Amino acid sequence: MTASALFGTYARADLDFVRGEGVWLETADGRRFLDCGSGIAVNALGHSHPHLVNALKAQAEKLWHISNLYKVAGQEELGQRLADATFADRVFFSNSGAEAMEACIKTARRYHYVNGRPERIGIITFEGAFHGRTIATIAAGGQAKYMEGFGPKAPGFDQVKTGDLDALKAAIGPTTAALCIEPIQGEGGVREVDAEFLRKLREICDAEGLLLIFDEIQTGVGRTGKLFAHEWAGVTPDLMAVAKGIGGGFPMGACLATEAAAAGMVPGTHGTTFGGNPLAMAVGNAVLDVILAPGFLEEVQRKGLLLKQRLAAVIDAHPKVFEDVRGRGLMLGIKCVRPNAEVLAKVRANGLLVVPAGDNVLRILPPLTITDEEIGEAVARIEAAAAAVEADLAKEGDGV
Repeated sequence: MTASALFGTYARADLDFVRGEGVWLETADGRRFLDCGSGIAVNALGHSHPHLVNALKAQAEKLWHISNLYKVAGQEELGQRLADATFADRVFFSNSGAEAMEACIKTARRYHYVNGRPERIGIITFEGAFHGRTIATIAAGGQAKYMEGFGPKAPGFDQVKTGDLDALKAAIGPTTAALCIEPIQGEGGVREVDAEFLRKLREICDAEGLLLIFDEIQTGVGRTGKLFAHEWAGVTPDLMAVAKGIGGGFPMGACLATEAAAAGMVPGTHGTTFGGNPLAMAVGNAVLDVILAPGFLEEVQRKGLLLKQRLAAVIDAHPKVFEDVRGRGLMLGIKCVRPNAEVLAKVRANGLLVVPAGDNVLRILPPLTITDEEIGEAVARIEAAAAAVEADLAKEGDGV
């Protein structure tokens, strides 16, 4: 067997999926898996959603790419819909979450530059964060494992412990431009940030003349049962990074901003070749058609509570495998007692896909369209996986 021509940057599972429908994926050899990973919270409406498929097909027959040298009608429509549904006045479309974060960082620095404070370039983030894999966003995340081997950390980024207001206030200085946080840390282990802490961040930014950036790349577009997770805290940012679910599987991201925050981003200050192309805009608008339909988000809340309650029962029944369940809506995490890689192998062996995360957690991120029956099936497969882990422990003589 010849070596792959691909970069060796992924430890890929030996699964070759060739088709999908709803919450189900099928491999080339005919095995079916219930997908509770959703491409890491990307396939918000599942696989091959008919409304998204039709939107993509219709646009593909008309126009794929023209560049941002010209008006793109789909951008005007999607941008206005996002502005109408959120705190934002302005939207910049990108191809990915990391690019959306880069746009937030540049916009925050540019804001201070045009307001006579060019020294304000520093972004304070929080331990355990994940903001992307570009040179700037790995520095923003601050995790050594992502920066190793890529030279010195890009300047202008500092991390403090989430919830530690004293440490945060001590870190703020004359060069600080913004605070940046995920309302729920996804990669960091589905760790929900306390609503009162988010409110305090808003107060600090207002008092210090800083901008508040929310990274809602994973938490946004209905994942928690609100269009964006910060709505649960009643707090609005100045800038927000969006990606993953907004494209329903088609690569796209967006930086959302208030009028004041975006005022410095004039022609020539930022750009993208592919961002906001007609195909992405068609799919993004189709995603919002579904997610903003009356009752949809309320159903996500209901199903999220149902799933969390049923997972809690499994955890209670298998204390040597699982410790707790955390998260909100359909962004849930199970903290494992055993190594999460060990549990993940048993989960996959039972035909279920979930996503590993930090803090020894498995993320449960099903399509927002999952049914009650499919929730029951997913929970049953997790329970079967726990029983298999316990059986292995018994064989090893550890007992259960």
